Amino acid sequence: MSVVFTPLALVAFIVLTLGTAVFVAAEFSLTALERSTVDANARAGGRRDKMIQRAHRTLSFQLSGAQVGISVTTLITGYLAEPLIARLLEPLFASLAVTERISHGLALGLSLLIATSVSMVFGELVAQYLAVAKPLETARAVAGPQVLFSALFTPLIKMTNGTANLILRRLGIEPAEELRSARSPQELASLVRNSARRGAMDPITATLVDRSLQFGSRTAEELMTPRSKIEALQADQTVAELTELAMETGYSRFPIVDGDLDETIGLVHVKQVFTMPPADRERTALAGLAVPVPRVPSTLDGDDVMAQVRASPLQTVLVADEYGGTAGMVTMEDLIEEIVGDVRDEHDDVTPDVLRISRDRWRVSGLLRIDEVAANTGFRGVEGEYETIGGLVMQQLGHIPKPGESVELTAFDPDGPVDDPVHWLATVVRMDGRRIDLLELTNLGRRSDHENGDENGRANGKRNGKANAKRNGKGADGG
Repeated sequence: MSVVFTPLALVAFIVLTLGTAVFVAAEFSLTALERSTVDANARAGGRRDKMIQRAHRTLSFQLSGAQVGISVTTLITGYLAEPLIARLLEPLFASLAVTERISHGLALGLSLLIATSVSMVFGELVAQYLAVAKPLETARAVAGPQVLFSALFTPLIKMTNGTANLILRRLGIEPAEELRSARSPQELASLVRNSARRGAMDPITATLVDRSLQFGSRTAEELMTPRSKIEALQADQTVAELTELAMETGYSRFPIVDGDLDETIGLVHVKQVFTMPPADRERTALAGLAVPVPRVPSTLDGDDVMAQVRASPLQTVLVADEYGGTAGMVTMEDLIEEIVGDVRDEHDDVTPDVLRISRDRWRVSGLLRIDEVAANTGFRGVEGEYETIGGLVMQQLGHIPKPGESVELTAFDPDGPVDDPVHWLATVVRMDGRRIDLLELTNLGRRSDHENGDENGRANGKRNGKANAKRNGKGADGG
């Protein structure tokens, strides 16, 4: 009887292990596939792709079926394999002069270990890794048996599935039949950056897509041209004066104010000059040409700012701070530059906002936001009551600086130790009134790097000193 039972049990063990592998592969491959990929393949593919789509649309049910299949095959495998392997091992222990009671216990323990290990490696881990590495190909191979098994054991699966769903609802969670296919902008941005790092996407394209995805999270305060850089004209000034200022600055849009920017009555575009006879430009006040300009709060998000700018007659909005004053101005050029980078014409300053001087030194505009500085230099400022790198330096200094003043800054490093941050030196190069216009940033590294370098230097000095002493001693003896 044992001669017949042993080979049959061995074959059954192999078949059941393969069955476990099929259910594990089905579970992991179906959850790894995106719904868009499944639907696209089903439209253009054959019967197997349609079977995958059918299984994917009842994913919760199929996962329950896979769990039932894994449990059944694993239990039967253990029931068959453990006595089979124990029976094969008992003669080995008997030949070693081990008592029957001990040999039986050892054989049973080893059989449990061997059966579990084989089932785990070949029935679960290999199938799992294969499904993660090749989800579509694996799903095409196992979706048919998975759907068939689920159909045959529908009552049992519905019972287990219903119990699990009931527990979830008791916990306040609504079960989902399909995987969520939508992705947040943050998740998409992470995918884009990973694709660029792995070489699957061109870096320029990845940067453009990443900026576009992050645009909606920007606020009007981050997108605006700050108040200090706005050139304004008084309401009683003339069109001729506007022409002179346009030629001097290269700007085309000018707020018309009655005192200061907080009392802006409208906006005038330089193209309006050409609709007026030259003889009238000297005596025509700008107040009569001013076009009303919308105001938006500084906290408005980028997408809504874009909508407001596009709706404005001159594609410009003023940004109001929390006190109702004018904090800055947003134009269509500001929005485009946030996505594609600097857009410069013949009137713009050709000096770049970031200039690399050496491996660890950069010159940056004081008006750059902290995230823009991080993207160009690697300096990540800690959070604080500031938006720009100039604001951070001024906060650390505690006063209005003069050119040549320096301050040491601590940078946030997400991949480094918290107790050993990276230190930077910020030096004021140029001021624009009471605003920092140009800075020089120098990466000083970590304190531990300098300390290790000093210790290595001292150790090398000691070794060199001892070596020199020995050489000098030998020379004296030899003399």
